[in-house]
Amino acid sequence: MTIDIRILRDELPGQITGLAREARQEGHFHLARLVDEWSVGDNRFARDGERLLGAFVDEALVGIGGMTLEPAIPAALRMRRFYVRPDMRGRGVGHMLALALLEHARRFRSFVTVHAGNDGAAKFWESLGFQPVGQDCYSHILELPGACRNGLGSDDTVR
Repeated sequence: MTIDIRILRDELPGQITGLAREARQEGHFHLARLVDEWSVGDNRFARDGERLLGAFVDEALVGIGGMTLEPAIPAALRMRRFYVRPDMRGRGVGHMLALALLEHARRFRSFVTVHAGNDGAAKFWESLGFQPVGQDCYSHILELPGACRNGLGSDDTVR
């Protein structure tokens, strides 16, 4: 199985509606918010340091995740709208998607936050080094060692 991580920028892939439907069936509404915010232009993941990535297997969208500015901490970005199809979990898709976003983030900020919505998500983020914190707006934080602290380095390459 080959996982292809792609930058999503001009438009969302048509397959996002199916992914959002799957998420909703699990009780997660954050992908529906992603589609709504994108369609009205409220969030296009286009500010400095922001990025939206899709994970594809055989041209099928199997996961998505984004990075936005963290309003609570100026030196941080926030992992958002992260979701992997249930049948693709445990196969490295989420791990690869998260690592691509974190590699991108280290060129812009020193910290990344995330709100883990359940125990499984918390374990996933902690396996990547995120530390639990008792904040209202985020549940975990990760310091990015060797992060670029000057805000420069935007390019189109996923490494």
